[in-house]
Amino acid sequence: MSERGGNFLKNLLEVKAPFFIFNPKSYLYGQPLEELALEADQMAEKMGVQVFVTAPYADIERLAHKTSHIIVTAQHLDGLEPGRGMGAVLGESIYQAGARATFLNHAEHPLTLTQLVKSIQKTKELGMLSIVCADSVEEARAIATLRPDILLCEETAQIGTGQVSDTSYVHSTIEAIHAIDPEIAVMEAAGIRSAEDVRRVIALGADGTGCTSGITQAEDPASVLRSMIRALKN
Repeated sequence: MSERGGNFLKNLLEVKAPFFIFNPKSYLYGQPLEELALEADQMAEKMGVQVFVTAPYADIERLAHKTSHIIVTAQHLDGLEPGRGMGAVLGESIYQAGARATFLNHAEHPLTLTQLVKSIQKTKELGMLSIVCADSVEEARAIATLRPDILLCEETAQIGTGQVSDTSYVHSTIEAIHAIDPEIAVMEAAGIRSAEDVRRVIALGADGTGCTSGITQAEDPASVLRSMIRALKN
């Protein structure tokens, strides 16, 4: 990681609303991912907003070296200590590579309660931000007791469908989470496909939002990414 990037991140490791998370999953890697990460980096600086970009583990260090204003984010982290754990994602390793946040309990990588507790504890030990996913209002309420930094509420059935969460779901999840801990940032992101979707969920009270296929599958991904980040404030 560049000295400039590292110094910036030391002052950035708290959640600042409104924020945006670009989560390309396994759609992008290598040079195409780097190009969009650089677009996100420029927009984060220009708009003065917090932007997270997730990366496959092998690309974390690459993005951390090339960017200065985004939070490079891992797709997962296992709550184990250095030692045994063949095939596991070691927190110390991805932190050293430049990750400063991680997703946990995504619908495509669900965790048991025991695993989730350990992974969140590990992020706190390392000084990383945790972005923990929840499906239902009940699940969001339960996970909120673990005090993650960001709680991502998205109904699993709507992921990637282009169908955004309805107003009642957004309001009920925000209310349930903040009743337990008002310091937890709430992210609503199911079905986000456009800048207008971003404006809508922020207006409904979400602290942040994000997108995957709405960007990666667009004819001009960079343009869509820029418009969504811009929509956080416009």
